[in-house]
Amino acid sequence: MPATKGLASSVRMRDVAERAGVSRMTVSRALNKPDSVKPELRQRVFDAVEELGYVHNHLARSLSSSRSNVIGLVLPSLENSIFAQTVKGISDVLRPTGYHLMLAESPDNAEEEEQVISAFVAQRVGGLILHGTEHSPAAVRMLRASHTPVVENGDLPKDPIDMVVSYSNRAASKAMTLHLARLGYSKIVFAGLASNPRAEERQKGFLEALKEVGQSPDMQKIVRVSRGFVGGEEAIAHIAAHLPDTDALFCAGDVLAVGALFDCDRRGWAVPDRLAIASFDDVDLVRHVSPGITSLRLPRYEIGRRSAELLLQRINAKKSSVKKVDLGFEIVQRAST
Repeated sequence: MPATKGLASSVRMRDVAERAGVSRMTVSRALNKPDSVKPELRQRVFDAVEELGYVHNHLARSLSSSRSNVIGLVLPSLENSIFAQTVKGISDVLRPTGYHLMLAESPDNAEEEEQVISAFVAQRVGGLILHGTEHSPAAVRMLRASHTPVVENGDLPKDPIDMVVSYSNRAASKAMTLHLARLGYSKIVFAGLASNPRAEERQKGFLEALKEVGQSPDMQKIVRVSRGFVGGEEAIAHIAAHLPDTDALFCAGDVLAVGALFDCDRRGWAVPDRLAIASFDDVDLVRHVSPGITSLRLPRYEIGRRSAELLLQRINAKKSSVKKVDLGFEIVQRAST
């Protein structure tokens, strides 16, 4: 095997082409659009790249094509494990195509999100996936003016920027509340976070369900709590102090529900005999506590996969007839109700 170059920066595309015995155009296609090159030729190019230590100049590609091979993903939190499956779904689709995923965090704040979007647009990303559907007018104008392909997640807005792949928070919450009512619970309380647009939609679904079963859509049945297990504790404390006849608690997130379950155990409240508990998301944790918690299962991996597929279709075809994909939800009944 011939000796490799001493410095990666001195290796050029023509060197890779010579080593692989192909044209520079074939090298370019293998690196930028792997699926367009026959597997045997593609592998020869990859082997030559590895042997020579070649570093592909993606910036040069973006300058010539006006778009980079980076897809930006904006999440409200990088700590919350519920987004892991969505990230996995996106990555699984992008990886074989030569596109790379870049993550950024932006809490539910339109101005902060606008700054993150601006940074991505300035880098001429191939597309953006936004876990959020409420944006500043300036961010929307920026995205549309730049013609950046965009997929929104997290809810189903009436007027998406470009495309949306998600489920309806309002419909899911309404369905769970009606499920609890069908099980015989008549004094249901909802616990959710403050200043979270997705939680607010879940509250609306809860109130709509109460009205549908003939109950007054009373805001006093909604408890705003903190994040984490402590939020569940706050919900139980509120019920004990102000709504002692409550027979079911519907939490806007699984961690809240587990915190509520733990606090019920400390108080000696039997679940579901004294208080039933239901939740949103269906992460692994709610399956393994005792009793297991009834929860809304959301197709988070499929949301990521479909989002990436739609972006690639838009990038490659420059257009798409798809605007909105509703992947729905599933109620998983367990022993907590």
